[in-house]
Amino acid sequence: MTTQKVSIKNSQSKQLLTVKDMALTAMFAVLIAVCSWISIPTAVPFTLQTFAVFCAVSMLGGKRGFFAVLVYILLGAVGIPVFSGFKGGAGVLLGATGGYIIGFIVIPALCLLTEKLFGKKLIAEILSMIVGLALCYAFGTAWFIKVYTDTKGDMTLANALKFCVLPFILWDMLKLAVAISLSAAVKNRVHI
Repeated sequence: MTTQKVSIKNSQSKQLLTVKDMALTAMFAVLIAVCSWISIPTAVPFTLQTFAVFCAVSMLGGKRGFFAVLVYILLGAVGIPVFSGFKGGAGVLLGATGGYIIGFIVIPALCLLTEKLFGKKLIAEILSMIVGLALCYAFGTAWFIKVYTDTKGDMTLANALKFCVLPFILWDMLKLAVAISLSAAVKNRVHI
């Protein structure tokens, strides 16, 4: 019995994703959704989304992690309730906290770039995730200020950082550390 390898190819016939890649991408998109539902409501809801994004990138690598995050965002954009509070739709992405969700895509994109430049080195992966998270914070905060100012009134950068970033930095670093440790343990047992 022979097995066929099914894949998505681009116009130059380069293999983009195998069936295994697609299955793992879908599985991690679902993991991000489930982790987004575990929430403590605040101005920007405290969830385990970033933990799941870090796990996706660390376990799958930049390319498959990128597609997992992209699928998650697209599922939510079309109305499937994958976001915090079981919400979905373009309105969530266009709302005050939508910039943080959209900004998640920077984390695997930066990791993919880092992998291409430096190979799959743990320290490069960790640093690229930290920088990616900082860029996600920056994009999300700028978005938050714009939407909040347009809909509710003035919002200063200091206040936006106070409510939307500072309370999350320590927790996000802890989530990163746990995700890296968990990913290392899983990758030693399962070949992803």
